[in-house]
Amino acid sequence: MKFRALACLASLSLVACATGDQHAPAPVTRAVAPVSATSTTPAEAAPESAQALPPVEDWAHLSLEQQRERFIAEAAAAHRLDPAVLHAGLAQAQIKPAIISAMSRPAERVKPWHEYRPMFISQARIDGGRQFLAEHRQELARVEQQTGVPAQVIVAIIGVETSYGRNTGSHRVLDALYTLAFNYPRSGDPAKLDREIRRAAFFRDELARLFVLARDEQLDLLALQGSYAGAMGMGQFMPSSYLDFAVDGDGDGRRDLFTSRADVFASIANYFVRKGGWQRGGLIAVPATLAEGHEEFNPEDWTPRWSQADLAQRGYRARVPVPAAATATPISLEGAAGKQYWLGYQNYYAITRYNISKMYAMAVFQLSEAIAGQELPSA
Repeated sequence: MKFRALACLASLSLVACATGDQHAPAPVTRAVAPVSATSTTPAEAAPESAQALPPVEDWAHLSLEQQRERFIAEAAAAHRLDPAVLHAGLAQAQIKPAIISAMSRPAERVKPWHEYRPMFISQARIDGGRQFLAEHRQELARVEQQTGVPAQVIVAIIGVETSYGRNTGSHRVLDALYTLAFNYPRSGDPAKLDREIRRAAFFRDELARLFVLARDEQLDLLALQGSYAGAMGMGQFMPSSYLDFAVDGDGDGRRDLFTSRADVFASIANYFVRKGGWQRGGLIAVPATLAEGHEEFNPEDWTPRWSQADLAQRGYRARVPVPAAATATPISLEGAAGKQYWLGYQNYYAITRYNISKMYAMAVFQLSEAIAGQELPSA
């Protein structure tokens, strides 16, 4: 999942986060600058603000060999890994120019909601989700009963991330993380330098955790396949998220996010519960209105901290009855016929922990509704 130490870029070309691949806008993580709550940045383009981050050392002045030796020493100490295993694994890793190229591509413009939604919500994807749900209904129902995360939401995540498991990535994970850990592309732009240094450090940490994952789960380090950013399986988990949130759903004593659908379903739900604070039976999002004369309100993050009274004071009202005590965050989307307003609740926030893009979370929500047979509003 989705690059956890840092936030995920919410632009068109960078979509998934507990995950990542070229099957759709690829997921990446980034440190983002704070966005004012009164910012005039379009809601779709405004990233969630990040907490202040401690300084990170730049390894760019070191040779590749020096970086590798330092990585081995630090990873061995931090994770109780055998230095000989690290040496042997890195000796098999390759720098892949195609991965550097993919990570260097400039971000495309942020598409408005009415252009973004069709990328993830089509009749074919809805039909595919309904078929997938029907085929795995029993396993999904068990996870829903245990965690409170609806089956259709789990299915929608898999649909958005990997088209129901059809596109889980074709890069060797070891090569992807090795390339980005020691050759993360530099743009030469001083304004981007801090982010680029942090990204390299992030991938070094993920590379170390890949060795931990291979050891703890008895996986073949050299055989693991995933996205160009190192995300794996039907749910596109990064190594750190695999270690932190994957669970054994089928009771065979292993956490297998590659071939065990029971493990995949349980792990996605566990991520929502533990990382996102999913509330059993809670709201995800409801349509809202913004009263005339009130300015659009775009908070700095998607935390649902605003009471119904707070929102009403700002001109927002839900179009459907909602619990009086439920807190929410306002969501603004650029629809084909003009602005659309929604209120996002705790379970919407939980989806944004998978990928912090507001449009990603809304796409997952609406796809889940369509899979469940609900009629969708127009884009």
